[in-house]
Amino acid sequence: MPIDAAKAVAAAPRTDGISWGPTDVQLYHLGIGAGVPATDPGELRYTLESRLHVLPSFATVAGGGAPGVIRALSMPGVEVDLARVLHGGQTLTVHRPVPVRGAATATSRITAVHDKGEAALLTLRTEVADADGPLWTDDARIFVRGEGGWGGDRGPSARPAPPAGAPDRTVRRPVREDQALLYRLTGDRNPLHADPGFARSAGFDRPVLHGLCTYGMTLKAVVDTLLGGDVTRVRSYTARFASVVYPGETLRVRMWRGDGAVRVAVGAVERDDAPVLVDTVVEHT
Repeated sequence: MPIDAAKAVAAAPRTDGISWGPTDVQLYHLGIGAGVPATDPGELRYTLESRLHVLPSFATVAGGGAPGVIRALSMPGVEVDLARVLHGGQTLTVHRPVPVRGAATATSRITAVHDKGEAALLTLRTEVADADGPLWTDDARIFVRGEGGWGGDRGPSARPAPPAGAPDRTVRRPVREDQALLYRLTGDRNPLHADPGFARSAGFDRPVLHGLCTYGMTLKAVVDTLLGGDVTRVRSYTARFASVVYPGETLRVRMWRGDGAVRVAVGAVERDDAPVLVDTVVEHT
């Protein structure tokens, strides 16, 4: 079997030095659709270096290296075809506000390999710290199609109940035709998001948007709509990627206020609100 679950979980952590600056932050924000309207004071917080704030989801690309999905495939015990790989979900916990400029150490390891029958589900945990201590922790959940069925632990199956009642706020966010081409400049060069031939080999009609781009667009919508644009209020953010988004589509982001948390559901407007992000929660102060 290409995935050796015991070897993957037992492997020593991988440690890398990462660094970033204002240009990296600005590029990420532009990659998730910030800057429209270009002169809006709320958008200038994401695009103008003299007043720059960092959306916490920038942590998923900070340092410009391989994203969690690609990084997991280079870990011991994991040898799989990239065309079989899909990003299943992401959880981010922010220990301190992400600085505009930083240098840190990122330590990654596979914490679990679950047997989902037709697929294997890997969890890659990355813990990032600088000279002042922990900055953030993120868990990338990665499906590898065709690699399940070896009789391993299926892992947790319980899911939160969907939000009750009408959403408190609903917004639409357009996805540009070139959104994936721009977002991939933050570090995720997976050809699934740019090469039509590769996308077809992976079972899609055309290239798809990065799940983490949808993830970032959604967090920005929540921060701008319900958190007063204050990026420092975010404490954690989790989402499951239920389906792909195609460049050129429109996201419908529905939000339910709670006690210290916002529940979120995201659908693709042009496909009858087909769910793309589910089980999504933003915890905040």
